[in-house]
Amino acid sequence: MSAYKKEFEIEKKQKLREILQELPDFCRSFFISIENNTSILTQINYAYDLRLFFNFLITPPHRFNGRNVKELTAECLNQITIDDLYDFLNYISLYENEHERFIENHERGKARKIAALRSFFKYFYKKQVISENICSLIDTPKIHEKAIIKLEPNEIADLLDAVESGELLSVHQKAYHQKTVLRDVAIFTLFLSTGIRISELVSLDIADLDFSANAFTVTRKGGNQTILYFGNEAKTALKNYLAQRKTDPAYTIHAPLFTSLQNKRMSVRAVQELVKKYTQGAVPLKHISPHKLRSTFGTMLYNETEDIYMVADVLGHKDVNTTRKHYASMSEDIRRKASKAVKLRD
Repeated sequence: MSAYKKEFEIEKKQKLREILQELPDFCRSFFISIENNTSILTQINYAYDLRLFFNFLITPPHRFNGRNVKELTAECLNQITIDDLYDFLNYISLYENEHERFIENHERGKARKIAALRSFFKYFYKKQVISENICSLIDTPKIHEKAIIKLEPNEIADLLDAVESGELLSVHQKAYHQKTVLRDVAIFTLFLSTGIRISELVSLDIADLDFSANAFTVTRKGGNQTILYFGNEAKTALKNYLAQRKTDPAYTIHAPLFTSLQNKRMSVRAVQELVKKYTQGAVPLKHISPHKLRSTFGTMLYNETEDIYMVADVLGHKDVNTTRKHYASMSEDIRRKASKAVKLRD
């Protein structure tokens, strides 16, 4: 595991412990049980969802009105009814949080919270703490598929041209453009030619690159490492950027691949803002995020290869439809072929 990943894990584990301090003490055993088969981010999301649920239960006129969350015990779960769960789902449609901001949850937000509660109640049912797993009776909101927002080939070319030239930037943004243009081109090219996740991109170190194989190593969700391959366009962009980096006396191959002007590893938020900065001018009618760049790559790759299993493998999806079994054994030769299948600009 890279130093960045270790720091990330430590930071998130500390955050999880902070949230657990606000939950009933009996919840700890549940989080211990899921530690080895769920990511730390999933655990944190579950903790947030359970905190919301218990705070709902102690507010008037609900099940444990007037009690303190820390007073609740595992046996209290036996008193919760299916109506309490549906009341909770109705409540989170629109509620006011601790910062006095109104929060909305639509079908996807509700489905995630149901998933957290199902896992939670299933655990205590298996431990025979509760006599019935009422969460198994609740209906999951129907998830409507979102339309895939992606860039068309001409929009990709326009975007890359805009990144290179900086002509669509504000006067203030142009002042920094020459200092970051090689980095920015490398970031966009890597997104669009490999479909890398933003979390994977910011965690890359220079040492992860292998130009002899046109490849780099990424740590996927769940901690598995995968080798991804890039084409000549990405190779050129990365080499140009690293040639600039090497002029810095502090350069080392163990440094982060993408750094800020303060020479610190770029954060997820910084990359999101970077993508927003360029795409607002180049494709103003589309809201393009790093994930949409990833979708653009996936679409282009499928159009070129017509191999949905290759696309699933290269993108690191758990499966084509929701399982991983169909492409778990895909070879590196397929991923190497995929790196040459997409051309960003003719």
